[in-house]
Amino acid sequence: MPGLSQPLQHTPTMSNRTLQLSSELHTYLLSVGVREVPIQRRLREETARLHAANMQIAPEEGALLALLVRMLDAHNVLEIGTFTGYSALTMALALPSGGGRLLTCDLNREWTDIARRYWREAGVDERIELRLGHAVDTLRSLRLESMANQFDMAFIDADKQNYRDYYEHALELVRPGGLLIIDNTLWAGRVAEPGETDPDTLAIKELNRVLHADGRIELCLIPIADGVTLAHKRRST
Repeated sequence: MPGLSQPLQHTPTMSNRTLQLSSELHTYLLSVGVREVPIQRRLREETARLHAANMQIAPEEGALLALLVRMLDAHNVLEIGTFTGYSALTMALALPSGGGRLLTCDLNREWTDIARRYWREAGVDERIELRLGHAVDTLRSLRLESMANQFDMAFIDADKQNYRDYYEHALELVRPGGLLIIDNTLWAGRVAEPGETDPDTLAIKELNRVLHADGRIELCLIPIADGVTLAHKRRST
């Protein structure tokens, strides 16, 4: 009717692209989207004082790993790259209370000694088997131990130039219907830069191309933290 005011039209503020996270928005994300227990936080804080602290996964990525363990009802988890043990601790805490094992491998005893200390304090050390040595050798040994198709989930977060080998071994070790999670697949944005000659960057770019074309998996690259790729092993190929 004439004279009646019309309702204001509000332009939607939603986005159909992944948001750039400001420091304030990231702090908000952690405050409402991550349920980090005190021992996880203390391990992150100790790790932050190391010279290699940038190798620590983000807490929101840890929350994702824990959720995936629970959604898969994973009882056997493989981890390639332990560092100070935050991701292993997070996944072990999410394993079923009545059982579940996590096997993790790394080269560095100094870093993994920190991990063991926190695992013991959290009461999950008996769920975690740590194998020290070259990861490719460990993965080959697992295949010789008839562990093919025995893991529900694998998390790959180690030296980048061996990512292709780690992926191929892990794909054999994870059961059909299981999940592979690969960290750092956006590599601080360097994978999209033309003319890159850095060996780590080139290795990640090559793996990303291989994953995109691999008919053995279903694929999703999530722009969380430094890029996390989920590769679901098809039940039949």
